[in-house]
Amino acid sequence: MAGHSKWANIQHRKGRQDKIRAKLFSKISKEITVAAKMGDPDPDKNPRLRLAVKEAKSNSVPKDVIDRAIKKSQAGDGDNYDEIRYEGYGPNGVAVIVEAMTDNRNRTASTVRSTFTKNGGNLGETGSVGFMFDRKGVVSYAISAGDADTVMMAAIEAGAEDVESDEDGHAIYCADTDLHEVANALENELGESESAKLIWKPTTTSELDLEGLTKLMKLVDALEDDDDVQSVTTNFEASDDVMTAFGES
Repeated sequence: MAGHSKWANIQHRKGRQDKIRAKLFSKISKEITVAAKMGDPDPDKNPRLRLAVKEAKSNSVPKDVIDRAIKKSQAGDGDNYDEIRYEGYGPNGVAVIVEAMTDNRNRTASTVRSTFTKNGGNLGETGSVGFMFDRKGVVSYAISAGDADTVMMAAIEAGAEDVESDEDGHAIYCADTDLHEVANALENELGESESAKLIWKPTTTSELDLEGLTKLMKLVDALEDDDDVQSVTTNFEASDDVMTAFGES
């Protein structure tokens, strides 16, 4: 199978290394609260909450922060958040999907629109770029989980659709509605995964040179800096040389 796509790699690095830890904890805590509020506060009985808690643990969120976020969901006067997806174009026409949770739709829409405009992009209508992505589940394992053939066989048995393996690890893709079941089946075969979550996987990509990638990452960083924004996904593609140069810049 193909190696990890570059967009996933850069997104992984940005998510793990560049975000301010307190802000990342806040975003994950918000997802935990919303997931617990929408279903059962017991992660074993609430697939979405279980995935949110797994993501929290993979980012070293302390147990007391996780517990507090779950308890907040049960408070009668707790915040109510709307989940909103924004779609638009970044520099060089790169497709961008922004997922947000907000208690003030007008504020968030205004901020997201302004951020796109200030960073060489345009906020579009819902559906304007969504057709360039598929909604998928992805379960990630470290390279130590097994060789490519072992992971592939486990993925097939678990009902996954695709596997991408390289020196960074294994990414196992499945239908969005199958994520919980596939993640559980893989855990029985390969052990605890690094993460299991829903993503937007590009079906078409836009090529970028170093200048374009630098501009795009400025937009992504600005969007991610908004407390209401939970995730930002793009469909950029860049050569290995451009990726290396960006990593050194």
